[in-house]
Amino acid sequence: MHKVFIGLGANLGDELSYINKAISKLVECDDIELLATSSVYKTSPVESDGEDYLNAVIQINTSLDPFELLSIMQKIELDLGRQRPYKNAPRTIDLDILLFDDMQIKGDRLTIPHPRITQRAFVLVPLRELNPDLEIGGQSLETWIANLPCDQKIEKTTYSLNP
Repeated sequence: MHKVFIGLGANLGDELSYINKAISKLVECDDIELLATSSVYKTSPVESDGEDYLNAVIQINTSLDPFELLSIMQKIELDLGRQRPYKNAPRTIDLDILLFDDMQIKGDRLTIPHPRITQRAFVLVPLRELNPDLEIGGQSLETWIANLPCDQKIEKTTYSLNP
C-alpha cells in the first residue's frame, strides 16, 4: 500500500459540501482507504482570484499507482462541476496529489511532490497537523512555513469533515 497526502480546496458554491463529497467519492473506491483528515482552513486565493477558499488535506492508503489515482481524482472533479475556463479559475473542487510515498515524478501530466507544495500555507499547515515530523526536500514543515510570504492568510475554521 502507498501512503498519499491529497490537498482539497474549493471556493465556489457550498465549499464544505464539495470537499466532503470529494472525500466520499475517493473512499468509495475499493483501492483507497482514508487514514486521516486535517482541520478545514479558510485561505485567501494565491495566484488566483475569486472568494476565499476552504482547504484541507487528507492522508490515504492506496494500492493504485499515481496515474490511476490522478485519473480518479480528475473524474471526481468533473463529476462535482469543476470547470477550467482559465488557469487558477475559481472552482467547486480542486484535488491535488501532494505526496505519494517518497516518489518523485516530473512530467507534463503529473509532478510529485506537488510543484508548489512548499509555497502554500494552505498545504503546509494542514500537512503539519497530520504529520508534524514530515520533511520535504530535506527540510521540516516548520522551516517551509517560516519562510512563506506573510501575505498568505490562513485561518483554522470550526468546520468538520464528514465524508
